[in-house]
Amino acid sequence: MTSNDAAPKSRFLALHDYGMGGSWWWIQARSAREILETFAWIEVITDPETMARQEKDGELEEVDIDAPRMPPGLDSLRATRDAQRGRPGFGALADRDVVYLRRRWDEEDDEVPAVYLLEVSPDGRRIRQVELAEDGAAVKSGPDDWPFNPPIVDLFDPELVGLQIGRDEFEEQWARARQLDVGL
Repeated sequence: MTSNDAAPKSRFLALHDYGMGGSWWWIQARSAREILETFAWIEVITDPETMARQEKDGELEEVDIDAPRMPPGLDSLRATRDAQRGRPGFGALADRDVVYLRRRWDEEDDEVPAVYLLEVSPDGRRIRQVELAEDGAAVKSGPDDWPFNPPIVDLFDPELVGLQIGRDEFEEQWARARQLDVGL
């Protein structure tokens, strides 16, 4: 970790957003960056209204980042990050304003495999995407087309470095793709 262990800690609101919900914690840490480097798939929330709402509710577990044991959920996020930390490319994309990725998805049994070109924000959420089908068809979509937009990647993940593409490649495919028809 890059932080100084002797530095004073502050309280940060952390969220693991999994789309249909999320897990929340108050984490005592030296910086927001320290939290992101310690736990995979975590966001540090800075919105004052959200923080006040969580403070008022008073039901969130408070965790010290240096504690040897973490609560359920947070423990696996720390284990994931621990496994990533020493690998080449760890955190290489984390400080970028926008990241462009080419990613193959064929995880769903009932769906035809496709390649997705993703424009991703610093919090790992999609800004825009292009789905490239095996037959060459291309469909573009943006936030107005998605009912949920949780983080789709963790930019500290070293595996993402090999999936990176240039902005020009993304923009070229975006320009040729047809708009997603969401139909109601």
